[in-house]
Amino acid sequence: MRLSALLLSAAMISTSLAAAPALAEDYPARPVHVITTTSAGGLSDIFMRALGDELSKRWGQTLVVENRPGGSQNIGARACTDAAPDGYTICIINADAVIYNQFLFKSIPFDPEKGLQPITNLFHLIHMLVVNSDLKVKNVDELVALSKAKPGTLNYLTPGAPMVLYMETLKKEKGADWVRVPFRGGGEAVNAILSGSTPVALFGEGNVIGNVRAGKMTPLLMMNNIKSPNFPDVPLLSDTGYKGAPSQGWYGLFAPAATPKAIVDKIAKDVAEVVSNPAFRERHLSARSLVSAVNSPEKFAEEIKRDRVTAQKVVKDSGLEPQ
Repeated sequence: MRLSALLLSAAMISTSLAAAPALAEDYPARPVHVITTTSAGGLSDIFMRALGDELSKRWGQTLVVENRPGGSQNIGARACTDAAPDGYTICIINADAVIYNQFLFKSIPFDPEKGLQPITNLFHLIHMLVVNSDLKVKNVDELVALSKAKPGTLNYLTPGAPMVLYMETLKKEKGADWVRVPFRGGGEAVNAILSGSTPVALFGEGNVIGNVRAGKMTPLLMMNNIKSPNFPDVPLLSDTGYKGAPSQGWYGLFAPAATPKAIVDKIAKDVAEVVSNPAFRERHLSARSLVSAVNSPEKFAEEIKRDRVTAQKVVKDSGLEPQ
């Protein structure tokens, strides 16, 4: 009887191991649902639709994008963790929700460490500190001096709490005096910079590149220590004497935890092949001031683990209390 049980158990394990590759080989057998944490027309939405078009050609199945914005991206991230772990829901989520929010809020509606399965990092955003050119400042030290000369009157804007952390840490290190102003969207933010009502901004290069080239905005530094091919002479954050860690601005692809590894590996492999195409990279990454960050599920998981340590330190050093 005991021998029979052992044989049955061995047979079940063998069947399970054999089924995993077969499952990945047949995947996907129906449309794949894609959750984004931003609104339609946002950076991740546009990129995911372009990536989805290419994956559809390979898979013979449609990728259906659903926008779930709001709640500092916690809403979309929770929807991802709540989905069935069968490979038919994948999610594009950025660093804010995955590595920062657990330290910025007293509670969040999902577990970023246990609820998500990393598939691959997709791209890094290049963050640029810019000012309205009418300010006549050419570097961070001149901006700091101006803020001290006009205490409490120099406003800045930036999307996402992590970028606020870096502006506030820079403010603390340099003894600057500037005030954050909230905004609703990218178009509103650009207009505020150009009008001079909020003349300082830490923003994605893709949002401001046209106005920088037109001379309406002056770039002061690259906030996440990534050199821009478009502005190679703009200094990095580390060049200013800033001692803190650089910002972590990326979007990655995730699945609900417990999604079969064979399926996760297949998605990662196919995404890597799409992004390795020079024409795709130029059109959907370089042209939008994005830097490819595609890697394996294991490497991405390691990056996230390291980034969380950095994020926790940045939040602590900033002095901000969880909300």
